[in-house]
Parts: sequence; structure tokens; C-alpha cells
Amino acid sequence: MASKPYIPRFTKDTGLRVSAIDLFCGAGGLTHGFIKEGVAVNAGIDLDPACKYPYEHNNGAAFILKDIREVTGSEIGDLYPDGDIKILAGCAPCQPFSNYTNGQETRQDEKWGLLYEFSRLVSELLPEVVTMENVLQLAKHDVFPDFRTSLKALGYHVTVNEVECSQYGVPQSRKRLVLFGSLFGEIELIPPTHRSPRTVRDTIEKLPAILAGEVCPRDSLHRSSGLSERNMQRIRASRPGGTWRDWDESLVARCHKKRSGKTYPAVYGRMEWDEPSPTITTQFFGFGSGRFGHPQQDRALSLREGAMLQTFPKYYAFVDGDNSVMTSNVGRLIGNAVPVRLGQVVARSIVRHLRNKMDGAGR
Repeated sequence: MASKPYIPRFTKDTGLRVSAIDLFCGAGGLTHGFIKEGVAVNAGIDLDPACKYPYEHNNGAAFILKDIREVTGSEIGDLYPDGDIKILAGCAPCQPFSNYTNGQETRQDEKWGLLYEFSRLVSELLPEVVTMENVLQLAKHDVFPDFRTSLKALGYHVTVNEVECSQYGVPQSRKRLVLFGSLFGEIELIPPTHRSPRTVRDTIEKLPAILAGEVCPRDSLHRSSGLSERNMQRIRASRPGGTWRDWDESLVARCHKKRSGKTYPAVYGRMEWDEPSPTITTQFFGFGSGRFGHPQQDRALSLREGAMLQTFPKYYAFVDGDNSVMTSNVGRLIGNAVPVRLGQVVARSIVRHLRNKMDGAGR
């Protein structure tokens, strides 16, 4: 299908009129990044009811609790104000594609089809701009070239970027795939914004010290999981950047003594103050789930520390103040989120592209 010459819409009073819908919005990391860059987000869509409070409370956008497979392009189209350039953004759940599933093409996993649902919505809506973020491993699966092909067939100019997030102010060793599709031309990712990466120290050092299992009285999200006596011995024997291989033999778990366990050194470890953190996952609050031990204190990361390493601002609320914090639920919301800073980078790249095209159209 041949692409048509599109002219960006704008008004003389306000410049570009742009707004977005966030599919698979989660707790609002991508949305918050867009808003910080001045891009209005009309609504977020997700099937997890736990996302409603943080999404709406922090972003002032509507949360629509719905399975994306039950959403139509016309429904989404009704959410955009007339005359706005439409951005359709989303990060389909990455679990089927991540290293944690060993790259298996488990098509029986119902999440496999979600990127095809994203493609369906694009074809029904034809937004001017499409963007998607996911793990690098997605590119190794058939669903990704299928998605790209479908966009190109609809007339989109598609670019794919491998993003080292630490080059853009995210204090993590985190690489992600960012795709852009535009009916106006190719979108280029903005150049790296940070010559030196932000570190764990830069991000969380000033938070109050707490013990394992303790909650900070001034911030209910600054809480850490308790540790068994054995795990307390283990974290005390751990050095920043080290592994369980540094421990006394008596502390090493049986599974790591087996041949199959010797290739998993990046568990039961402490982070380093002056390096980015490892990639924050949904289990970052557990000492045995990765290198998530605090660099100095004898505990795993608190929920607030994980959120700040995901570049959520310190004020970001994940639960209503009247509700008790369930560590596993909040940890899942934080770990599944797009880092806010990466959301800003995506939005800034799109806005720069649209402004360039608008200027070229004779602004």
C-alpha cells in the first residue's frame, strides 16, 4: 500500500496539537515521561486493576480497565480530541520474550498475541505515530518482523533502535528495543543525553537508612523485605559487585553447588554505589532474586529505591494512602514499568520529528 503525503496539523495559537494513548500502560511510567515532555496523554489501557490508582493519581489521565483484545480502533479514536496528531504507544508484556523464559517460542502463552493485537489496532485507527518499547529478545521472534511488515504495509516509515538506557539518564544497566513508526517520515532517536551514567549512589544514597523488614515512618514505600537468619549471614558476607562465590562454603545454596547452578552468579549479590544498578525486575525487592542487595545496608532494595532506579520521581504514589502496601503487588508494578526517563526520551524524539516536519510544511 503506497503511503500518502501527510501534512502535520497544528494551530497558530498552540503550535503542534499532539496527544497519545498508552496501551499496556501499567502504573504509568511511559505516560509520566510523555507528560514531563509536554505531550498530553488522554488515557491508558490495561487489564490489571492495581494500575488504576497510580496511573490516574499521578498522571491525571483516564485509566481504562480492559483487555486489549476487546478494544477496537474506533473506541481508541474517540479518546483523541479532534485535530490532534495521534500517537499510539505501548509496551506489550515482555515475559514471553525475556531471558527469563530462555527465549522459548511458547506460543501457548496468551501474551504472545498481544503484539498482533497492537498491530490490529494500528490498522483500524491509523494514528500518525506509533511507538513500542520491549526487550531486545523480541527481535528474535516472528511476531516482531510481522509487526514491522504490517506497519510498512500501512504506509509507516519504521525505525528500530537498540537503546542503552544508561546513556539517557536511567541508572540501570538496561537495554531496550524502541520502535517508531510515522506517516510523516523516519523518526530518529535523540542522541545520548548523558556522557557518564547515573549511578546507584546518585539515585538512592540520600534515602534514610532502614533495616531488613523495616518501614520508613516518613514514606510507607521505603520498606524492605525481611531476611531469614541464613540470608542475613549471606548478605553480610557479600561485597558490592561480588557474587555468592565469595562466600564461605557453608553459606552456598545447594542448587548453586550443582553443575547447573554454577552459571547463575548474578543472584544473592550487592549492587555497587558508583555503577548503575542491574535491570530492575518485578522481584527486585528480594535479595535472592538478583544483584539487588543494598550496597551498604544489610537488606535488599526497598520499594521506593526500586521505583527511583526506574526513574519514578520520589513523590510517585503506587497505592492509596488508606490502603496497606503489598510488597509483591507494588514490586510487580514497578518492575514491569517503562522507566519514566525512557518515556521522556521517546516523547522528545517524536516531538522533535513532528516539529521538523511542521517547519518543513511551512510553519
